[in-house]
Amino acid sequence: MAPEVVKETEVVKEAPKSEVEALEENLPSAAAAVHQLIREDGEKEMRRKFRALLWSAIAGGITMSTSMLARAILAAHLPDTDPAFLIESAGYTVGFILVIATGQQLFTENTVTPVLPLMTSPTWRNLGKVGRLWGVVLAGNIIGGAIAAAVFAFLPMFSANVDAAMIEIGEGLMENTAFEMFSKGIVAGWLIATLVWTLRSFESWAFVMIFLVTYLVALGDFTHIIVGTIEVLYLIFLGQLEIAPAIFRFGIPTLLGNVVGGAFIFALISHAQVQADVDHSRPAQ
Repeated sequence: MAPEVVKETEVVKEAPKSEVEALEENLPSAAAAVHQLIREDGEKEMRRKFRALLWSAIAGGITMSTSMLARAILAAHLPDTDPAFLIESAGYTVGFILVIATGQQLFTENTVTPVLPLMTSPTWRNLGKVGRLWGVVLAGNIIGGAIAAAVFAFLPMFSANVDAAMIEIGEGLMENTAFEMFSKGIVAGWLIATLVWTLRSFESWAFVMIFLVTYLVALGDFTHIIVGTIEVLYLIFLGQLEIAPAIFRFGIPTLLGNVVGGAFIFALISHAQVQADVDHSRPAQ
């Protein structure tokens, strides 16, 4: 009797759906799915304990110093030309890549994440939670950044060229007027908030998206409250900048610009878009 031949059938497995794709099936749009995921992230962040937030933010502030460091090292070894500036600016992306990859707290990420729960449910309780989160993360980032800036300023770690490049970066930042700091801060806040939104849609392209968006921040010389604070503190520790201009010409205008760009413009428009989708999808009464 002839042996029975069993034909193997190929089993074609569908690629697993992303969180956005899975949610989109039950929501009116992909934007609504991203909105829900970011809102849930924001709610989770607002529930975190004070100590956990603070330590994560301090670590984030220290890690963000690598943006200044990488940029200075590249600048120290490149000629002072326009093409060299394009390469030097790539160093700015390092801190953002590391902070986001390690899940550490960064203030400008939080200008959109906890704001969506607040806009969804605008209560005094949620407003207080957002204020608490912002305050803790901003303070932690500044503490971490100050630690890194002090290490760079007081320990003999780098060559004279690298030290000079870090000074030049800080001095270049302080050439902006307060209004320029604010205006550029709006764009930086918008771009970082866009990045947070984009990472939920293109999870497999996270590295590329972080690089592209933060590279654009560097190329445009847009002001970022945490990276800029490290650059400014470095000058203060070296005795080359007074505290008053650091606060009133850089700190306050840049902080307000980042918040306006990230929270009040991007988050508001994104929330309004999703709310319009939800209202349109509801059956008529």
